[in-house]
Amino acid sequence: MRLAKGLGLVRGARPLLGTFLRPRAAVAAAPARSQALVYEQHGEPARVLQLKDLERAELGHSGVHVKMLAAPINPADINMIQGTYALLPVLPAVGGNEGVGQVVEVGSHVTSLKPGDWVIPADAELGTWRTDAVFSEETLMKLPRDIPLLCAATLSVNPCTAYRMLADFETLGPGDSIIQNAANSGVGQAVIQIAAALGIKTINVIRDRPNLQEVVDRLTSLGADHVITEEMLRKPEMKDLFKKVPKPRLALNCVGGKSTTEMLRHIQQKGTMVTYGGMAKQPLTVPVSAFIFKDVKLRGFWMTQWKKDQTQNKDSLTGMILTLCDLIHKGQLTAPACTQVPLKDYRIALEASMKPFISSKQVLTM
Repeated sequence: MRLAKGLGLVRGARPLLGTFLRPRAAVAAAPARSQALVYEQHGEPARVLQLKDLERAELGHSGVHVKMLAAPINPADINMIQGTYALLPVLPAVGGNEGVGQVVEVGSHVTSLKPGDWVIPADAELGTWRTDAVFSEETLMKLPRDIPLLCAATLSVNPCTAYRMLADFETLGPGDSIIQNAANSGVGQAVIQIAAALGIKTINVIRDRPNLQEVVDRLTSLGADHVITEEMLRKPEMKDLFKKVPKPRLALNCVGGKSTTEMLRHIQQKGTMVTYGGMAKQPLTVPVSAFIFKDVKLRGFWMTQWKKDQTQNKDSLTGMILTLCDLIHKGQLTAPACTQVPLKDYRIALEASMKPFISSKQVLTM
């Protein structure tokens, strides 16, 4: 029998969630309960998600009872519920892959955590859109409690993705430059801040929009050196920009389509483009000249896979988290713009998270 992570559900048994509604006389005492956003089939989140009462699993020797504090809604969360993501949980499942919680109680065999500790998921599929749950010790990572709540809640996905892409594909130093599209996304905002802390210049591409100047001001306040629209990528004025900063050795692509093609035009000889998303839902179009005459490298990155690859090397994951926390302590890394929404109002948060041109991340609070 396989257990759905954090739910204590037997895969393949038809009653599943219904088993939580046992008559009180069938047990010696009323089971501990929690609330969670559960989906039993894939589809549009507003249709398939339901706020349900669940029976909390027993603590046992190795369990960790965690009260969730806050959990964001990320695009990957939506895609998992829709059934279009590369990683899909066993159904029924609790939504959410990221968030921060506080340890309430630990089993007698738990050594790395104690009551009062703040924890975040060590990997995806934990199911964070819930009030509380019992998790296994190895699925959690301890965090310093002196970082802001929203920083903690949004730490394990976007900042980690930004950090790895800046560190793993090109050797960059002060004075070097990178270019990225979707610069106002959660990853984009983290890239700007981490790069600024390292002395790396950023050229940040965003779509034209009604509140363009507001977004430009926001990114500039985070440390962006240059913020341009996708239309500007195609204009001769780009030559003037590269009189101020060197051509980028690294391009970060979260869009695809024409945006990718235009960024490639400006990348340095033997530079690297890393694709980590495809918001335009269009394929990458790469000119032959980019390969022959510039010898560019095209790579992909998926944070979930990176974490899986570190299974035998937990120190690298811990070291990255501590480095990011250090930047937070120094005021060099902040949470993206967030809107906090109570768990019971999840439909409002879902609707807002799926609107275009929304720069504020929706965060469910418990």
